[in-house]
Amino acid sequence: MISKKIIAQQMSKAVSLAISDDAAEKLCSVLIHIELGKGDILLQEGGICDRVYYVTNGILRQFSHKNGKEVTEHFVCEEQFFVCLDSFFHQKPAHTVIEALEPTLLYAIPYEPLMTLIRDCREISLLYCRIIEMMLAGIQHKVFAFRFETANGRYMRLLKERPDIVQRVPLVHIASYLLMSPETLSRVRAGILNAED
Repeated sequence: MISKKIIAQQMSKAVSLAISDDAAEKLCSVLIHIELGKGDILLQEGGICDRVYYVTNGILRQFSHKNGKEVTEHFVCEEQFFVCLDSFFHQKPAHTVIEALEPTLLYAIPYEPLMTLIRDCREISLLYCRIIEMMLAGIQHKVFAFRFETANGRYMRLLKERPDIVQRVPLVHIASYLLMSPETLSRVRAGILNAED
């Protein structure tokens, strides 16, 4: 298993922020190592997201239920952070589920120890701000793209920006994430393949 100090350094690198050895040690002191099997649930709907997560290996899917169907909202894989923002900020029940799509290793930063570190260590405060900024920018990027792009455009953007998702995630989840039916996704993929011939 990788040492927690290396994980702390990877976390800061993921948000383009250098932190001192002292700050890294403080972060290491609160990190929790988690291992999930394929299909394991990290957070149930109605549970409180009281941790910030960092994935070192594997992939997570965030989804919610609507009209009896699962609606995929987000994928998280290696070297990425994840937190259910509304639930975490206000420590209230989440409306989403977090599931491991493959065996996944991650580290968690619990809410209360993190709040203490934020108050006591400026570097950890900056790290937290960078994590939240990155997540919010990603959400805005997705909302803008999905609002104005066609089904074909959404899939092409995913191919360009997240080819790992296309290779590792079942098509039914990709279709849901791209706001289209599996049949529409199949037609989009077939059209791209035919265009390449």
